[in-house]
Amino acid sequence: MSTQPLPLEGITVVAVEQAVAAPFATRQLADLGARVVKIERPDGGDFAREYDTAARGLASHFVWCNRGKESVAVDLKDARGLALVRRLVAGADVFVQNLAQGAAARLGLDAATLCAAHPRLIAVDVSGYGPGGPYAHKRAYDMLVQCEAGLVSVTGTEERPVKSGIPAADIAAGMYAYAGVLAALVRRGTTGRGGPVEVSLLDSLAEWMGHPLHHGMHGGTPPARTGLAHAVITPYDAYPTVDGSLVLLSVQNDREWRRLAEQVLGRADLADDPAFATNTARVAGRERTDAVVAAALAPLTAAEALARLDAAGIACARLNTVADLAEHPQLAARDRWRSVESPVGPLRSLLPPVVFPDGPEPRMDRIPALGEDTERVLGELGVTSAELRMLRAEGVVA
Repeated sequence: MSTQPLPLEGITVVAVEQAVAAPFATRQLADLGARVVKIERPDGGDFAREYDTAARGLASHFVWCNRGKESVAVDLKDARGLALVRRLVAGADVFVQNLAQGAAARLGLDAATLCAAHPRLIAVDVSGYGPGGPYAHKRAYDMLVQCEAGLVSVTGTEERPVKSGIPAADIAAGMYAYAGVLAALVRRGTTGRGGPVEVSLLDSLAEWMGHPLHHGMHGGTPPARTGLAHAVITPYDAYPTVDGSLVLLSVQNDREWRRLAEQVLGRADLADDPAFATNTARVAGRERTDAVVAAALAPLTAAEALARLDAAGIACARLNTVADLAEHPQLAARDRWRSVESPVGPLRSLLPPVVFPDGPEPRMDRIPALGEDTERVLGELGVTSAELRMLRAEGVVA
């Protein structure tokens, strides 16, 4: 029996959001019990709805980032629509927006303006490059920020840089916006006051670049691009097995190298060989080290290689595909999958990572259709059915 409520029960969030960064932040607030009212354009809504149709007709990004929300379709360019949103914000605990730089200020929906009018409100501005500086008004899509932050320069092979396979800049900003809201709620609990929160994609991803940044600034050169290999540790790479799989292993110190040499490679002599005995030597002779490891694993199946590495206490993993992740035995054994309702029926979704063992499960309510909750939410503001019909007929709401 659960003894605690979800942490954010009773908290109301209003979000004028699109794409990934802000929706990812607010979805996590919804998972923890907050009521999240998502404001969308009547003519198509959040443009992430149209990225693809991979999730049984719905866009995969939208399915991922928007469960548990209420969709209210309002035209913010119409004064009547903007007035309705301002009324919603007046009754909210948190407001989040990631409109193009300057757009929220023109509407009076920027954090500074809203917090001046509502002292208990926590208002979050999510932007690409921050509110000032020469890049403030540049378009800031995820891949562009990955490039500006240098992530692409350290990802890929020696011959070719590549972007991250996931929207790393969006995710980083979403996580910091989520954390910023939680911190601001704690502060409001002790001071009674909310306040503005600023998060930018560049700042967020620059923080995640801490290791190569400090390595380059203080060590003289940034880590080289090494594909799946680690830039400063060897062996730490993926090696092919006889069944066509790739097995990744990581030797973190020289004691582990000794175990690998003796128990997996069958080459006890390499434990004390000066050309292999230290990580410095192994990195200097990376090709030689990798060749020895590859030769030992090549005759084995992936299952055999992983079993042998596990028995020797060597960190290892199978290089899985996305399809493998969807059927991962660890996720299944820990019952991490749930069914989430949507306009196209139930969709399989992972439980969020934060677990409260003494409370109820995270709330994973339906993924909303565009404007699905407009009538009910605006009705709570006192908008009558007749007024709503007029506003809908004139394109102010949908």
